[in-house]
This record gives sequence, structure tokens and C-alpha cells, in this order.
Amino acid sequence: MRTMLKVTIDVEAGNKAIQTGELPKIIGALVEKINPEAAYFTTYQGLRTAFFVFDMTDTSNMPPLFEPLFEQLKAQIELTPVMNRAELETGFKKLMGN
Repeated sequence: MRTMLKVTIDVEAGNKAIQTGELPKIIGALVEKINPEAAYFTTYQGLRTAFFVFDMTDTSNMPPLFEPLFEQLKAQIELTPVMNRAELETGFKKLMGN
């Protein structure tokens, strides 16, 4: 299922991870594991935040994927099922009975 992952990083844990050089490694490891179709990095409500769109094929992968973010970055994680435009159009056709 196409899923949007929002990762919001704790300021102090993020600062420490930057100073030690761990932040790029942690994010790089996540990106390697989820192989996102899109990845965006920004601030959200004043905090370092990343958005990833990826295919979640097995929810049992959540602990090994996200525990490092909780443990090393004190991150907040949000997962949301999402659609692209083609999927939305298909959904509307189904809704209309076509």
C-alpha cells in the first residue's frame, strides 16, 4: 500500500545526531530500506521533518524500520495511506459505479 511517512525529529536528539555525523547515516539507512518513490526534507512547526512516500508491503516491518528513529532521534512517526492521481481517478470511477 502506498504510504506517506512523516518523521519529525526531536531538536536535541537531532542536534546531537548532526554533531556526531549520525543523522545522515540514520536517514540513509531508512531510505535504503524503504526505497521511497519520493522523499522531502523541510521544517514543520519549527522541527526538522521528513516526508517519504513508499510502498508498505508488510506492516510487520514497522518495528525494524522505525525503532531506530524513535531510539536514536526521539522522532515522532506518522503513517498515512495515500493515492496518486491515477489511483484517485480509479477510486472515483469505482465510487460512481464505472
